[in-house]
Amino acid sequence: MSAPLRLMAVHAHPDDESSKGAATMARYVAEGVDVLVCTCTGGERGSILNPKMDRPEIAANIAEVRRQEMERAREILGVKQRFLGFVDSGLPEDESEPLPEGCFALQPLEVAAAPLVAAVREFRPHVILTYDDDGGYPHPDHIMTNRISVEAFEAAGDPDRYPGLGEPWQPLKLYYHMGFSKERFEALHKAMTERGLGSPYGDWIARWEDRPRKWEITTRVHCAEYFEVRDRALLAHATQVDPDGFWFVCPRELQQEVWPTEDYHLARSLVDTELPEDDLFAGIRAEEVAPACS
Repeated sequence: MSAPLRLMAVHAHPDDESSKGAATMARYVAEGVDVLVCTCTGGERGSILNPKMDRPEIAANIAEVRRQEMERAREILGVKQRFLGFVDSGLPEDESEPLPEGCFALQPLEVAAAPLVAAVREFRPHVILTYDDDGGYPHPDHIMTNRISVEAFEAAGDPDRYPGLGEPWQPLKLYYHMGFSKERFEALHKAMTERGLGSPYGDWIARWEDRPRKWEITTRVHCAEYFEVRDRALLAHATQVDPDGFWFVCPRELQQEVWPTEDYHLARSLVDTELPEDDLFAGIRAEEVAPACS
């Protein structure tokens, strides 16, 4: 029997794995793919975004609460997960406000990337998922997550870089999440409006910056049947996700009908593949798959 395919998703905070690519991961887990989520920070500086959870005892213990939420989401998705050990940088209200000393976003690149390089060499993923170079949105931790993901993709296979962090391993493909595209929200807005549901997306779309999209969608993974798993994983992050809020305004059945995929940009590939793709492992499945280190 050939070794299983392996997928690594690199995220900034607990809950990011459930809002970006969760249904994709659930689908691949169901197909027998080994999936590992690497969470860069503990989300220690995250705000409580669900008013039902905004209580003093939770705020005072937010780091532990978010770890517990991450564990519940991990179980729902069926993935493995590890924290890389950095401290949440927070999101300054004012761009001129300095970031907290010692936070993830202020680490030197080689310091920030080292735990991820070690994880890549241990887990030996064939594919890595991360954010684009704008972080998906300009949170300093998301931008740093992109930087260390690119660094690990390029360095983990080089025996001369990051010595002492395990046997070299070269991932084959690197993808950026593209789930928050204007096209997707326009399609959902149109469908909700046509059904008289009252779309919340109109003002948001109107404010969308009028500029060419930086990264094209190259890969659409069909995973509509796993949207229910995604939603349960989201709800596990109870401090961050309001069950009556943005994530659940559009009925799941309508999402499955109108936009049944999660979307990605292929940023790096060391295997031949034909675009557009419908599989993150396109070009890899036919290759000899090496086992993970024991």
